[in-house]
Amino acid sequence: MKNTDLLKELRIERHQREEHAQGMGRWPWIVGGTVIVLCALGAGGWWFFQRTQAVEVKTAVAIAPTANTQAGAVLQATGYVTARRQATVSAQITGTLTDVLIEEGDRVEKDQVLARLDDNAYRAALDTAKASALAADAQVLQLQAQVTQVRADSARFKTLAATGLVSKQQDEQARTLVATTEAQLSAQRKMAAAAHAQVTQAQVNFDYCVVRAPFTGVITQKAAQVGEIISPLSAGGGFTRTGVGTIVDMDSLEIDVDVNEAYIGRVKSKMPAEAVLDAYPDWKIPAHVIAIVPAADRGKATVKVRVALDQKDTRIVPDMGVRVSFLEPTDNKQAAQAPKGVLVPGASIVQREGKDIVFVVADAVAHQRAVHPAPETFGEMRLVPDAVNAGDTVVVTPPDDLKDGSRIASASK
Repeated sequence: MKNTDLLKELRIERHQREEHAQGMGRWPWIVGGTVIVLCALGAGGWWFFQRTQAVEVKTAVAIAPTANTQAGAVLQATGYVTARRQATVSAQITGTLTDVLIEEGDRVEKDQVLARLDDNAYRAALDTAKASALAADAQVLQLQAQVTQVRADSARFKTLAATGLVSKQQDEQARTLVATTEAQLSAQRKMAAAAHAQVTQAQVNFDYCVVRAPFTGVITQKAAQVGEIISPLSAGGGFTRTGVGTIVDMDSLEIDVDVNEAYIGRVKSKMPAEAVLDAYPDWKIPAHVIAIVPAADRGKATVKVRVALDQKDTRIVPDMGVRVSFLEPTDNKQAAQAPKGVLVPGASIVQREGKDIVFVVADAVAHQRAVHPAPETFGEMRLVPDAVNAGDTVVVTPPDDLKDGSRIASASK
């Protein structure tokens, strides 16, 4: 092949240069589109992460108001149900459990057997003490017989000495023997009494092997099992239990509430009240103030108030959350109508875009609801006529980053 022919083959035609230039022009558009898609995906992922990130907040339960709420409620406060009579039952000696006769929820009567300890050693000690007491009693009987004999001998020597048949020394020795034997009898009686006291002590220790209920109540916790060592003293490690279980007198349940010290002047002893459990927001329990504890909590700026429940029920259990409405005593017995709506903490209502907003928590998700709260206040509570139902969980003091649809993590009341 000639050189001219080779040069012709290497030459690029005009239409080939145009096609190559058009192909190179499409690459910037492809790269740019890819960058835009990646940015959109990144923004979407960031929005989804922010959307699903859980927010830890404080919550409260919306409660239904009553007729007294509008007519005579002067203050509302939150607290917990407590038991004034509660005990962790333990043995007064150290021993191994052979029987545990209780379970959580069991109702027990006073002096009912709850558990038993291994009593072999204490039974042996009791038997030994009883045998020692019997031996001491036998010694007393023996000395009593000797005292009777020496007294008779002394009487005879006294008569013979008066007639001169025996010497005065023998008479004196007979009287001395009487005194000595009587002293021995007195000492032996005291030893017998000590032996019987040891029997009583051994019997008490033996009885301690049976753990009994100190009062009538309900078992709320079972703390030990058969085979474990129980001791009234705390021991290191996890091998010794200090109690068999916890018993609560349900008839002693009452409410402890913390009242802001700025409002404590409104609360009076024996004033009527109304309690609403968080677990049963539609159940109104009549109550009254027992006492105002004369001590303030410096950290919380509150004063504790004891409130008695006028109605007992099995649904009321210790440590339940409760809200108490303190009612103003009035001679007007006319029934008033309960206001429409629910009561929520005033701090749960916030302003968003010029509207009053409440966040209701459902399925661990915050739902924003627009509300129109009533102008009057009920202590720390506000009346919301609509958009929130009794029993709904609302967010107290919602943070600024809380949005509609935000997830809620481990909300605390």
